[in-house]
Formats: sequence, C-alpha cells, structure tokens
Amino acid sequence: MSALVWIALVSLVVWLWLLLGQGFFWRTDQRLPPRARLEHWPDVAVVVPARDEAEVLPLSLPSLLAQDYPGRAEIFLVDDGSSDGTGELARSLAERHGGLRLSVVPPGEPEEGWTGKLWALRQGMALARAREPEYLLLTDADIAHAPDSLRELVAAARGGGFDLVSQMARLRVASGWERLIVPAFVYFFAQLYPFRWINARRPRATAAAGGCVLLRTEAAERAGIPDAVRQAVIDDVSVARAVRRSGGRVWLGLADRVDSVRPYPRLADLWRMVSRSAYAQLRHNPLVLLGTVAGLALVYLAPPVTFVAGLATSSAGAAWAGGLAWLVMTGTYLPMLRHYRQPLALAPTLPFTALLYLLMTVDSAVQHYRGRGAAWKGRTYARPEAAPEER
Repeated sequence: MSALVWIALVSLVVWLWLLLGQGFFWRTDQRLPPRARLEHWPDVAVVVPARDEAEVLPLSLPSLLAQDYPGRAEIFLVDDGSSDGTGELARSLAERHGGLRLSVVPPGEPEEGWTGKLWALRQGMALARAREPEYLLLTDADIAHAPDSLRELVAAARGGGFDLVSQMARLRVASGWERLIVPAFVYFFAQLYPFRWINARRPRATAAAGGCVLLRTEAAERAGIPDAVRQAVIDDVSVARAVRRSGGRVWLGLADRVDSVRPYPRLADLWRMVSRSAYAQLRHNPLVLLGTVAGLALVYLAPPVTFVAGLATSSAGAAWAGGLAWLVMTGTYLPMLRHYRQPLALAPTLPFTALLYLLMTVDSAVQHYRGRGAAWKGRTYARPEAAPEER
C-alpha cells in the first residue's frame, strides 16, 4: 500500500477510537446532576474578579443581582485596577437593579508570583470568607446567569455530595468567526477532558470551567486555593486538580442558561483568547508541541487531504479511508453544533478550524519564547519556573 493509504487508514483508526474510547467526549448530555430538595439553604458568597469590564457588566451583573436564592447570598466584585470605571459602574448597576448585596473592593497591587485574575480572586475570597459562607461561587465578569442559577448549583452540589460543581458557560456565537471557532473550542476542550471521565465515581480526568465554579469553602481551604495555584495560567483546571488532590469530588458539565456575553467579533480577538494559554496547556514543552502539531495534522487534516488526494490520484483506498474518517469526525461535531444552535452544515469545516487552532498553538509557543509570558487584561507576567500545571 502507498504512504497515502497508510496515513488515511491510521487516521481512520484514530477516529474510530476517539468515537468509542475517549469517554464519548462528543456527546453533550452532561448537564447538572440531580438536585437535592433543601429545607435549609447554605450561605453563599459570589466572587467576581473584574478588570476593565465596563463593556460587559451591564449585560452580566444584573443577572447576579437578580438571583432567586432562598438563602443568604452576597456579591464581592474585585475591581482589579480598571481604567474604564468598572467599579463605579458596578455600584450604579446595584443601585438601579437592587437585589443581592454588592461590595466593590480593590485588590491592591499583586504580589510577585501571582498570575492572571488569581490575585484579585484571592482578595475577594478573603473578604468573602469573613462572612463564613458554606459555598463560594467563582464567576467571571462576562458571565450572565439565569435567575435560578445559584439555587440549581447549590442543590446539585448538595444532591451529589460534590465539593466543586462547574458549568461550561455557553459562549457567544454571533459573528462568522465565532460560529466557526467557538463551538470547536468547547469540542476540543471536551476531547481533552471528557466530562464523563471527570464526573465518574472513579475519575480519569479533572477539569473545571472558570466562568462558573461553585466551590465548597471547606474544600477550598483544604486544597489551599487560591494560593496553591497562584502561578497557574490555566487557573480553572488547576483549581479542580487541587480540589481533587485534597480528596474533594468534582463535577463538570455544559450549561443551559449560563452564558458568556463577551464578544469576539474578529479572528484576532479569538486568536488572542486561544493563544494566551495554549502553550501552557502543553506544559511549555517543545516536544509536546511537536507531538501536538503532528497529532492535529494526522487526526484533523489528514482525512480531507487523503480523501481529495485519493480521488485525484485514483487511489480508492486513500479516498475510502480518508472519506470515512472525515465522515466520523463530522458526525462527532454535530452534537456540539446543535448545543450552540448552529447550522449543521458547518460540521465538515472542522478540519479548517483545527488548522486555525494548530496555528494559534504554534503562535502561543512563539510568544512564549519571545519572553512575553502570560497575559491577562493587558497585564503581562513572566513565566514562572515551576507553575503548578507544569509539575
């Protein structure tokens, strides 16, 4: 057999394994587990790190203020050095909409060794713990919650005995580039961290989605959060791992009514979002990068290339195996497109989207070796020598 046929066959075998052996990652049925009926609702503190979020706060903060929660809940918004009036806007929204009590606090200058939003999160959590809440809801400033979101999260945590319950917020899909890239982002995340494996009694993977994390305060203290993950670029995954290492139970699934309102209208916006942490996901290891590039090429690019090349060269084996691999790939992407209410005709374009992600990952490595370090909201950090996700 020719090399073209061998490549197509290997890609087909890989896709058959992904279809059946990777935790059914392509299914979208991991939603909030059964909720407990509670007579007493525990106290909850909502911590929102915010830096230059005036654009999205009018769309997100009112949803937190309007939470229909039977117990005591309070919001701590940490205004992390904003230059666009984020803190003043938050106070104005609270006065206008009412609802849950809101405290807007500054975190001060971050100490050395803290990355991203984790310093702001630390200050917010410290203030929240003074109220002695049983749970902490860690949510980003761009996340809008349905009125019963907090109630459902707490009931699910109690019902399943979970120390951490996280929902993957539905990201905004409005522009053409968002339609092409955003559903694939969640699809690739689920492929790396199959939700069924995370939620199993004997878990085989651990992750969380940072936009919506309900965390038991006792579990956070036991795991040393956030201090234990202060150098983490991918903070949501690191938090989940710290909780699980300390003996806690973790659950992650897709959200139905928790939505990100942050727009990514241009390719450049989405490119920055992905490249910011892509190389950190690979533990800043050049060999892992090379393996990832080769793997993406074999798994996502080889099927359409061998299919077209097989037709062009009259190689029936390459065309048949490549076409079947592309068909399996397309089929696994359909549930995610349905979840995002996008045209199913986008499914065959997944190889092109994967090529974009490949280029974003390479660019992330290039930025790293140029010494730019991790970045969050215009704040850049030098790369720590022993970041938690690299150990």
